Amino acid sequence: MIARMKSNPRAYVVDDDPAVVEALASLIGIMGYDVNSFTSAEEFLQAYRPGSPECLILDVRLPGMSGLELQRELRRRGSRLPIVFITGHADQSAAVEAMEQGAVEFLEKPFQTRVLLECVEKAVALDEENRVDGSNLTDPGPSASL
Repeated sequence: MIARMKSNPRAYVVDDDPAVVEALASLIGIMGYDVNSFTSAEEFLQAYRPGSPECLILDVRLPGMSGLELQRELRRRGSRLPIVFITGHADQSAAVEAMEQGAVEFLEKPFQTRVLLECVEKAVALDEENRVDGSNLTDPGPSASL
């Protein structure tokens, strides 16, 4: 387990399956994270306000804007929010694109709980490091448009 900053780390969960969202939020919450959950990329973008430290657990396939499109949009806005992708549909090209765009990990469902939690810890540690060295860039707040 990583050393924590004074505030609880935050994890965002975006998946179109409410049961998956609820299960992931409960699991990650038990680990001491504040969890915000969403069932669409658009819903996440409307609510997201960068904090510290944090990470995003993101499904690849979502209705409307896909997980990969959300990743590209966050990068376009200057965000370096660490992302752990999850998918129930193995797609090598999606995995390659996600990793090339800076994803921390790309997990195929079903995944082991321990592996997911390790990825979340790794992502939050990366976010902490990025904030210390100033490489977590701009706030993709409400003025940024799709």
